[in-house]
Amino acid sequence: MPTGTGHTTAIRASRVIGTNVYNTAGEKMGEIEDVMLDKTSDKIMFAVIGFGGFLGIGEKYHAVPWSLLDYDKENGGYTVGFTRQQLEQAPVHSISELTENDGRKVRDMSFSYYKVDKAA
Repeated sequence: MPTGTGHTTAIRASRVIGTNVYNTAGEKMGEIEDVMLDKTSDKIMFAVIGFGGFLGIGEKYHAVPWSLLDYDKENGGYTVGFTRQQLEQAPVHSISELTENDGRKVRDMSFSYYKVDKAA
């Protein structure tokens, strides 16, 4: 389902990974580390945003519903409508936890935290 800016126009996942994520104030929040797909449907489960850390050490991974990311051509990255503090308080996961139980637990925690309907 497209967002307000229609960012769902086709793009290779490999081009999305590494893209910066900003809040609406233009502050860099992190970058997209991965995109989790539901392999039995045509849906993106969530984006994995890496936050904090240095050179991969101490980095935290947050699952963010894809529908909350808008592509901003001017910044060359994605924009989210929440603050750094909200991201810091969001559920944190290890890389291996992101796919446990087919990713459903992480997806459900993320959608609940950000108040997004799972059907979206």
